[in-house]
Amino acid sequence: MVVPVPNPTKDLILKLMAEKEAMESKISDYGNILANNANVGMDGPLVDAEGFPRNDIDVYQVRQARQQIICLQNDYKALMKEIEKQMHKLHSEAAENPAQLLSTNTATLRLEDDSDVPNTSMSSVSVEPPVKVIVKVNMISPGSPAEEAGLRVDDEILEFGTINSRNFQNNLTQIGDLVRHMQNKRVPLKVLRMGQQLDMILIPKTWSGRGLLGCNIILADP
Repeated sequence: MVVPVPNPTKDLILKLMAEKEAMESKISDYGNILANNANVGMDGPLVDAEGFPRNDIDVYQVRQARQQIICLQNDYKALMKEIEKQMHKLHSEAAENPAQLLSTNTATLRLEDDSDVPNTSMSSVSVEPPVKVIVKVNMISPGSPAEEAGLRVDDEILEFGTINSRNFQNNLTQIGDLVRHMQNKRVPLKVLRMGQQLDMILIPKTWSGRGLLGCNIILADP
């Protein structure tokens, strides 16, 4: 009978991954609060056209949810960097001591929900795109904000600002509302192009053509 050799690095990674899942659940819960308040998102207005608090949403609840999401996202980024660091350490330990093989659980850890973790060449670690594709670009107008951002036809969008597969309602209106609220502001995108993930910044704005983006997007294939 072979007694497994304790591996502090592996144990730490598993602990961090459990913290990651718990944090993702909290972020999702607060995201649902925003979705249930007229899909106001992180940037939707809290006052009406006359400057009064909107009566179709719980303004206090939305403010609290946004604050918690911002704090959690900051903690999440720090946590993912630590997981990546420990992943590299574990791989190095295994390379230095082939007898100390990675267990199945550790070898298949997936960093599914963070863009800060690059797709490395570590054969022992499976790294997948952080989120699922939500929409696809099928038209780009020359000279448009979309073209300036670097978007191309057939690009698949994983994240559009604060919208991703965890809070997307499968409704293009949700993205349209965000675009209007973010006019002349920087909107981060995560784009999948031929299997490669790209980070872009899109600034919705008026230009010589129609709309604020100059591109057409459709729902991703189910």
